[in-house]
Amino acid sequence: MKVTYNWLKDFVEIKIAPEALADKLTMAGIEVKSVEAKGNDFVFEIVITSNRPDWLSVMGLAREVATITGKKLKHHKITCLSGRQAKSHTISKAAPPLQIKIEEQKDCSLYTGTIIKDVKVAVSPAWLRERLEAVGLRSVNNIVDITNYILLEYGEPLHAFDLAKLATGQKIDIAVRRAKSSEQITTIDGVVRKLSPETLLITADNKPVAIAGVMGGKDSEVSFNTKDILLEAAIFNPMLVRRARRQLGLQTESSYRFERGIDCETVQRARERAIALIQEIAGGKLTTLKIDGNTKLSVKKVSLDVCNVLKILGTEIAAQKIKTLLMHLGFKVKPASKNSFLVEIPMSRPDVQKEIDLEEEVARVYGYDQIPTTLPHVSLKPKTNTVWELTRALKCLLKASGLNEAITYSLIEREGVKDFSVNALPVEIANPLSQEQEILRPTLQLSLAKAVAFNLNQKQEAVQIFEISKVFALAHNSSPKEELVLGIVLCGAKSLLLPQGKTSYELGILDLKGIIENIFMGLRIKDYTFETNSDGAIKVSVNNIKIGAVSLLPKNIAQKLDIKNKDLAIAELNLELLFKHVNLEKKFAPLPLYPGITRDLSILIKEELSASVILKAIKEQAGLILEEAKITDFYRGKQIPAGFKNLTVSCFFRSNQRTLTEDEVQPILSKITQALSAQFGVQLR
Repeated sequence: MKVTYNWLKDFVEIKIAPEALADKLTMAGIEVKSVEAKGNDFVFEIVITSNRPDWLSVMGLAREVATITGKKLKHHKITCLSGRQAKSHTISKAAPPLQIKIEEQKDCSLYTGTIIKDVKVAVSPAWLRERLEAVGLRSVNNIVDITNYILLEYGEPLHAFDLAKLATGQKIDIAVRRAKSSEQITTIDGVVRKLSPETLLITADNKPVAIAGVMGGKDSEVSFNTKDILLEAAIFNPMLVRRARRQLGLQTESSYRFERGIDCETVQRARERAIALIQEIAGGKLTTLKIDGNTKLSVKKVSLDVCNVLKILGTEIAAQKIKTLLMHLGFKVKPASKNSFLVEIPMSRPDVQKEIDLEEEVARVYGYDQIPTTLPHVSLKPKTNTVWELTRALKCLLKASGLNEAITYSLIEREGVKDFSVNALPVEIANPLSQEQEILRPTLQLSLAKAVAFNLNQKQEAVQIFEISKVFALAHNSSPKEELVLGIVLCGAKSLLLPQGKTSYELGILDLKGIIENIFMGLRIKDYTFETNSDGAIKVSVNNIKIGAVSLLPKNIAQKLDIKNKDLAIAELNLELLFKHVNLEKKFAPLPLYPGITRDLSILIKEELSASVILKAIKEQAGLILEEAKITDFYRGKQIPAGFKNLTVSCFFRSNQRTLTEDEVQPILSKITQALSAQFGVQLR
């Protein structure tokens, strides 16, 4: 948007330099991109945001200038049609009858046609030409120049037709309708344009004369031979104008404004200002004014609490000051109570919908530089572990374990799920697009296994991926239910770089178990167990509640998915059950003052006995003096009898009150070994 300094001075008594004014406008949120001297004037190039159509006019910008400079906004003295004259009427009996029909109100909410007869079309006066040319518009003739001038001054695009080219005898039928697929029009630029039903047209005697809101037709344009004109002022659907502009490849000043919205109050003021200028410059006699559509002004009111302004801005502004600022911006402000106002929003400000919008207006024109910098008040509140927070923490732990996140489709085929022993009833799709999208998946295992197969086919040596998503099933009442689950798969050979050289090993079920243990440690879950089933799968429980399982994908199913000669370890955990036992709050403790003592137990246990059971028994017997117990070695071999395995358990003892001695630790070790022997038949090696 370009505007000149002198044009703004027509409406505001400006006494500061153009550069200073540009700075004030920018500080008020109206970015002035450049100020260029041109003759005895200065041209401001202003960046207009899409939510402020009122700034696409000199009047709108002048109102802002008046507000930030503390000056009064001046208006043109226009003899407005009032009372009976404001309605559709024929002023002269000699004028041809004018009929206007809007086929769809949603396409055009208001259309006004004004007939002015006996105008003298000529070259525009110098002041009008210079002002238009300063902002980048070329002069055509006085009538067209006036419509362009009003477009810039009020932000309302007008269009003038040569009345003689519209009339059929003594009758003028103007219609606003959608174009037919076979229609076309030659626009003012001389191009024949094919139209579609998405294009809104202005027609005379059912013949296209203009593309609504975009460009007029060549056959009805005003020329130096024109004697009578029809002046159009209307409101068109912004979406239709945008679609037509894009389809036809046209970008005009009119379409730019119609796309951002016009209000009926602006239509009335712009039309009457144009009539006054035409009669002043080109002469002519107003004979007919016809209006079709909605002329009622819809008033929106918003309550503004002065205390909320203080709370939001962090500075105290007097209630009278707030009222004055808003009234200067065109708002009507009335007291509602001691500390609140009822603010009537002008139709030209569709961006103001709520109280916070008014508070933003106050801050903007009051001056952000006048609001002191303060630190925000932060109240300490207990942090709640929402599903979003827990999911984010879980993803960080999984990525730290070397996994990559996968995102797969929720729709899968019915047959593939049968191989994964899912007992849930599937949720069927009523109109599946393909056989591969028949149901909502009740498990992540099939999707992740397919992802592994794809990556292996792309020559990836190892695949380590996870997915957190919803699974779906039918409940007992046949209504769908969904659960948030975590799926993890490991497959392939992982490479390691050791001091003795590069080596690799096959990823398996124990690697997956270790990743899950890391998750539990990171989420501060302590009471968890892993139990091996007869089929080799591992049941995962937290507080004695099963939350999922870890297993190897059977070879025959892996073959179906084109995973050959590789083990695929897969896990699925119910996160809704898991998250109930998570607490991400951190507790800090002082560093220990005394050293600890480490003692290792090398024990021989039965093959079917779980290591977690041994660790649990050790912790129960040792009491609080045992700080940590962990498996440091595991062995099966020739020296170990069949049906047995050897474990090395490292026990770390420490006291917070003194340094422990051997005489204190040894009896505890003896107690542990005796209990293990009695309960599980464990042999000490």
